[in-house]
Amino acid sequence: MLLVDSDVLIWYMRGNERAYDFIEGLAGFSISVITYMELVQGMRNKRELYKLRQSLHRWNARIVYLTEEISAKAMFFVEQRYLSHSVEIADALIGASAVACGFPLLTGNDKHYKAMSGVEIKKFSP
Repeated sequence: MLLVDSDVLIWYMRGNERAYDFIEGLAGFSISVITYMELVQGMRNKRELYKLRQSLHRWNARIVYLTEEISAKAMFFVEQRYLSHSVEIADALIGASAVACGFPLLTGNDKHYKAMSGVEIKKFSP
């Protein structure tokens, strides 16, 4: 299983061929609830939101909800790395979700996660 970061799905929705081929080639994947909320915030209307929900279902995408373990790991990442690497809250929660689930994180924004110990990054290049 793989945890897919927001940027990859945004490229998919914008018509990026590499993102399309990669996502469509997966039998299923997971996203953080943070990723889901970031995607929803980018929707312009209810029709786009409906299409997003349909796509997630078709892709067999599973949403990883926040747990105490994920929250604690994210809090650690922010405490340990915010001043030196500007780790943002959303990225800390997504990275912590990947670690807690034991999933590699597919992202094009690998620099956001390199400072987080235990995050296995699978680099995506659009």
